[in-house]
Amino acid sequence: MIDATKIRKGMIIKLEGKLYRVMDCQLITPGRWKAMVQTKLRNIKDGSQLEYRFRSEDRVEQAYLEEVEMVFLYRSGDEFFFMNLQNYEQIKLDLEAIGDGVNYLVPEMVLTIEFYEGQPVGINLPKTVDLKVVETEPILKGATQTAINKPARLETGLVIQVPQFIKEGDVIRVDTREDKYLERVKTG
Repeated sequence: MIDATKIRKGMIIKLEGKLYRVMDCQLITPGRWKAMVQTKLRNIKDGSQLEYRFRSEDRVEQAYLEEVEMVFLYRSGDEFFFMNLQNYEQIKLDLEAIGDGVNYLVPEMVLTIEFYEGQPVGINLPKTVDLKVVETEPILKGATQTAINKPARLETGLVIQVPQFIKEGDVIRVDTREDKYLERVKTG
């Protein structure tokens, strides 16, 4: 059991016998009143969402998950297929379990799949992912490198802001926690 004030985005908690992923979490301290933790939760099994407010003194059961390293194989519609690197067993996860991670999945990517009581419930992405830029505006003549960023569409469909010198075909490193450009990756 953990204090409600220790709840963080991405955690899996057990509430009323069901597993929920914390989608958003905010500590609210209204003046002289006691602090509260306002959360948006998504049910792991059926994908339904709810907002729940914990008092600061509430205790919450954090679900401990088994983590298995797997490789992403392919996507078929809203289903994603992964293979265990130890025993070559394959599993399938739906779009709900993947969540925002869908923006970073590329074939042959190694990541961690979370299991609860033998059932896959979610993924843990690496902190950074290298992705290819497939569409962006050309470099503006006379623009300096410190100029305003421009949008770029990556191979997964994700659109992020990048510096002016980035062009189509470049491979860039992206922070998966903040959907943010970090650097251009040297290839070859």
